[in-house]
Amino acid sequence: MKNCTEISSALQDAVVLFQLIVYIPVLISGVLLNTIAFWVFCCKLKRWTETRVYMINLMVADCSLLISLPFLIYFTKNKHPIDNLCFAIEMIYFTNSPMSIFIIMLIAIDRYIAIKFPLKAKTLRSPLKSACICGFLWIMQIASSFFNPSFGKGKEQFCFQKHSTEPTYLTLFYICFRYVIPLGVIVFCSIQVIRCLKKKMASSLHETKLIRKAVYIVSVNLCVFVLCFSPVYIALLLRLAAEIAGACHLLSKVRVSIQVLSCLANSNCCLDAFCYYFAAKECQEFSSLLPTCISMRSKMNQSQESQQPTDQVIT
Repeated sequence: MKNCTEISSALQDAVVLFQLIVYIPVLISGVLLNTIAFWVFCCKLKRWTETRVYMINLMVADCSLLISLPFLIYFTKNKHPIDNLCFAIEMIYFTNSPMSIFIIMLIAIDRYIAIKFPLKAKTLRSPLKSACICGFLWIMQIASSFFNPSFGKGKEQFCFQKHSTEPTYLTLFYICFRYVIPLGVIVFCSIQVIRCLKKKMASSLHETKLIRKAVYIVSVNLCVFVLCFSPVYIALLLRLAAEIAGACHLLSKVRVSIQVLSCLANSNCCLDAFCYYFAAKECQEFSSLLPTCISMRSKMNQSQESQQPTDQVIT
């Protein structure tokens, strides 16, 4: 079973060609859009907000991921051995790719708190708290990358390629921690925000337009996340299942699918640039919606307090 995951040279060349077709536009547009985004969020915006802190961290993660992509293509094509350069590039890649997911999750949580709990938002949210959370995540992510099963130190011969058929059960933990849990949090927060915003419609025509834009932004961000990251993590789960079952004939196909679907996941670092644009607008639109949320929440609290004595008399 040692060579059961070996891929033919023709198929490997096709994978490299596909990576070039995807990554060259991603690199060009990613560098351009991230440069513009850095200028907007670091220079043009004057006030520090939670969204601004998260977006700058997301840009750092995306730019670091972009740096690793040319090396990934070269290592895949030339079957680069495991050395210090390989270890450094893998550290950058396996640190920043999940970090993007975690920051997107933090943005969803921050948005949920701002809309669902507008009265408590000022105490629960602040740029300093956001920066501290991001700093903690960076430290944890860098530390956990040393134990990433994808490194395969001692088991694998080539960089960014897993040839061993021995199941790596730690992969299941990484799939749950880096994808399943963030996905659940993002879906929950997004659905709750959309439901909360739709309840606030019809107060005025201007506010209704703002709410519809906000609902659209949240929906698009959720769809982009699911479409980009779900396929590759499902493929990683299938590879683990094939390794456990000893399905040697499936491993080579699954391995190719992981390389192809990783292109889709990594293209998210380019698609995030559109998230930057929407986030800049979202800061203004959500801030204009907060007074409405606060007034409606206070009215609900007042109505509950006025009903409380009546309920006690009835009982």
